Amino acid sequence: MLSALSKWLVDPRRNPLAAMHMKAISGRLRKYGLRYDDLYDPMYDLDIKEALNRLPREIVDARNQRLKRAIDLSLKHEELSEELQSMQTPYRSYLQDMLTIVKRERAERKALGGLPLYQRSLP
Repeated sequence: MLSALSKWLVDPRRNPLAAMHMKAISGRLRKYGLRYDDLYDPMYDLDIKEALNRLPREIVDARNQRLKRAIDLSLKHEELSEELQSMQTPYRSYLQDMLTIVKRERAERKALGGLPLYQRSLP
């Protein structure tokens, strides 16, 4: 019951408020040329750090370029031009598949009593 309600709340095809939220986030990401996966912080979650380490170098370099451009635009109080904003794909994922694999491996190691791949520590 509760999971059905929570799924409905976050599904933009069913809940109009979720659709409005998704559209607002999409607009904000397009202004700076970011993707939703760029918002994940590898310093906060070591699973994300491991997933980024496993991705091809070109994908990680493109992510870093998008982040640098967004920081530069933000500091200058500017946005991308309308034509560049229309070319952006904010919800095209590049990290979720690898993140799912990393989390599955961590859960499997924990279930089998193995040592973790990495130790969690404060930066």
